[in-house]
Amino acid sequence: MQDFSSELAALASQSLLRTRRVVDGPQAPLLTVEGRRLLSFCSNDYLGLADHPEIVAAGIAGLRQYGMGAAASALLSGHSAAHQRLEAELARFVGLPAALYFSNGYMANLGVIGALVGSGDTVVVDRLAHASLIDGARLSGASLKVFPHNDSARLAQVLARCPDGRRLVVTDAVFSMDGDLAPLGQLATVCAQHDAWLLVDDAHGLGVLGPHGSGSLAQAGVAAPHVIYMGTLGKAAGVAGAFVAGEPSLIAWITQRARTYMFTTANPPALAVATSASLALMAGDDWRRERLRALAAQLRQGLAGLPWTLLPSSTAIQPLIVGDNAVTRALAAALLEQGLWVPAICPPTVPRGSARLRISLSALHTPEQVGQLIAALQSLAAEGRFA
Repeated sequence: MQDFSSELAALASQSLLRTRRVVDGPQAPLLTVEGRRLLSFCSNDYLGLADHPEIVAAGIAGLRQYGMGAAASALLSGHSAAHQRLEAELARFVGLPAALYFSNGYMANLGVIGALVGSGDTVVVDRLAHASLIDGARLSGASLKVFPHNDSARLAQVLARCPDGRRLVVTDAVFSMDGDLAPLGQLATVCAQHDAWLLVDDAHGLGVLGPHGSGSLAQAGVAAPHVIYMGTLGKAAGVAGAFVAGEPSLIAWITQRARTYMFTTANPPALAVATSASLALMAGDDWRRERLRALAAQLRQGLAGLPWTLLPSSTAIQPLIVGDNAVTRALAAALLEQGLWVPAICPPTVPRGSARLRISLSALHTPEQVGQLIAALQSLAAEGRFA
């Protein structure tokens, strides 16, 4: 039996060893973490809905009506009336004809890609696409090609050289480690010109971007039958799960062929009930998106002139590039000493030499809390030991 101690030690020596911290209580800007009270800037709860009383109450009501577990896959007895209602609501929310509810975003991407392409086909992936998209492409058996990040002109060149067979282009809408946006209009046009599907992973855009939070496709004004939308529900929506949306025949095909949908137990019906409540809140609470934009502007103004590079992001994700793994982790540790929890993100999650602090904002953060983070980073920068 192989002992992994030496491999773990090697990761630790490169400042690449990941650790978990135990959170006690519901998600919020202020968290109790292993006995300490910390101000968190590491959550994807962008709208502050993870502990919203209306969503919690809906989940409790769902438990009373449906019990805890779905007890079977959706294609057996696991597809409840709550799931059926939610799929219709999800489709309406993002302005597409049909939707299919998955257990999570990773499984949705693996399932959709595997349902659409296989041997003899081609998947073309943005260089910075999420791991689930890359894994889905690899597992599908299709040929995998990569195009430079957000470069629609190079994508066109890659597609022009693809052999016969189905072509599927996959991209994030909001890139989770950089916070930038894909040029969805350009990508959709290129895909239409080359008879290719476009799968858009909007994990970090749903609820945050678009009219009333309807997502990145709506914000970009993209609506086409060759575009497939994937949204996750464990971030801005504050619950769990994911869905894909698109043309009815496409969704029907994915239902028949996505192995990660066919061969897994359905999510608890009570979760679907809670998610329905979340959709109503996301659609109605525009102040949450306005607060996010204001806090991002405050942060960007306050961090201007620091020795680290703040990437140009208009979203709730504000990455501060430090570079060196050990220095980045030391900076995160120094913030933690002051009660500020900001995660250090190192390779292989991001490219080598681009280790960063990934600052995530929530609509429940206050300007004073963001000001506390700004002051701490300015003070640490003035010390000069994190260059």
